[in-house]
Amino acid sequence: MSNVSYYTEEGLKKLKEELAHLEQVERPRVSQEIADARDKGDLSENAEYHAAKEEQSLLETKIAKLKNVVASARVIDESQLDTSKILIHSIVKIKNTTNGMEFTYTLVADSESDVRNGKLSVNSPIGKGLLGKKVGEIAEIQVPNGIMKFEIVEISR
Repeated sequence: MSNVSYYTEEGLKKLKEELAHLEQVERPRVSQEIADARDKGDLSENAEYHAAKEEQSLLETKIAKLKNVVASARVIDESQLDTSKILIHSIVKIKNTTNGMEFTYTLVADSESDVRNGKLSVNSPIGKGLLGKKVGEIAEIQVPNGIMKFEIVEISR
């Protein structure tokens, strides 16, 4: 059974576009590379052929995984979400209680994660530790370096 993942309309659209690109552009390109390498003679000693077959195998695995993600994806109507506690697609302003630094993150699905642009996976240690918390609460989160404490400053959509 597949796990349901929640996406914004934009996030799901990007996934579908990537899947279409892999199926319609990359798959035919790799097939052509295999055909070209096959035309060069003895397959047992043909490095180009073996490399193209390996690339094809990896591509087909990626396509299968992406199809599974798209099939189990659900779009969230963000206007219906509760803003009193942290959920997926919440924009959260947190303050590190140790050094006072403030950070703002949007909690997203794994495939949309991009920490440099403030998009934090809900399955990351910090993402998991923030889920369900409310403004004013302190989230104690186990990270590789120990326990970090974050005060929830603000929650929005």
